Amino acid sequence: MTLIPEAFDMAVTFDHPEFDHHEQVLFCTDKKSGLKAIIAVHNTNLGPAIGGCRMWLYETSGEALTDALRLSRGMTYKNALAGLPHGGGKSVIIADSHKDKTPELIEAFAHHVRCLADRYITAEDVGITSDDADRMARIAPNVGGTSEQGLGDPSPYTALGVYHGIKAAAQHKFGDANLKGLRISVQGLGNVGFRLATHLYEEGAILTVSDVYQPNLDKAIATFDADTCAPDQAHLVDCDIFAPCALGGGLNSKTIPEIKATVVAGAANNQLLKAEDDEALRHAGILYAPDYVINAGGVIAVAMTGNDEKAEAEATEKTVAIGETLLEIFDAAKAQNQPTGKIADQIAEQRFDK
Repeated sequence: MTLIPEAFDMAVTFDHPEFDHHEQVLFCTDKKSGLKAIIAVHNTNLGPAIGGCRMWLYETSGEALTDALRLSRGMTYKNALAGLPHGGGKSVIIADSHKDKTPELIEAFAHHVRCLADRYITAEDVGITSDDADRMARIAPNVGGTSEQGLGDPSPYTALGVYHGIKAAAQHKFGDANLKGLRISVQGLGNVGFRLATHLYEEGAILTVSDVYQPNLDKAIATFDADTCAPDQAHLVDCDIFAPCALGGGLNSKTIPEIKATVVAGAANNQLLKAEDDEALRHAGILYAPDYVINAGGVIAVAMTGNDEKAEAEATEKTVAIGETLLEIFDAAKAQNQPTGKIADQIAEQRFDK
């Protein structure tokens, strides 16, 4: 693993454009395992921060810091709108999950997580599996989504919430929540994206899929009889709904004018590159489902402390209700002639700023 070296000091962190009164930002290393990680705790007003760990080979440590700051802030808003007694946090491990991941590295990270037992709960995210979460939990009690003390892999709940969010968006935009016959471009076929595509296909949607990992793409073609395109072309597909389920920043001044869909609703975090991109989508006549609202199913599942049928039923009920929350946001945005993201932010801030 290679990483462009950069020097950080406190002033650089406080002056970072994505720094938003974060309560804690920790840089974690372990020489023996090669661990380089960042844990960001944004806000704990509603309770201990909760948010998964992402393993990604960032080109620079600056990119990793930006991601940790943005993602942790997004979790504060997500947890508030999901009605969870938790603040927002996130962690990133700078590594290639296919080449660099070792038990020693995961365990080294868990030791750092354990030091934040009263302030931060982590779980799986991109590049981190449920097995990794179980391994971390043997060291740190503040790991959610484990097979022994929780509901395990949260990705089925994330996908379920996005599916119901897409149905809510279709209801608001097209007057019908039925997705049969609609063309949907799904960008990213990871644990969440593939499950989402399954829900959409089973309802009769026509899919165009894209992913950087060829085995996932081949499986989707065979399973869904789907068309394909390059991931960076997914927003160009002539479709009804664009569902970004990969990394963030894909909705920006370059891509928004190119989007042919009239609905954007997907699982990716931090889909907007800049705050003003929210208004640009509204101006273009595109209904945007705020990312941290529609993809909250996973954190809802992680927040459950039990792993019995009651916990499953409660997590499912709260996840399905994401669609109702989005309908309220869509209606309010239309009535106030405001972007949907701005309305969602206002509701969340009223909850966690108390």
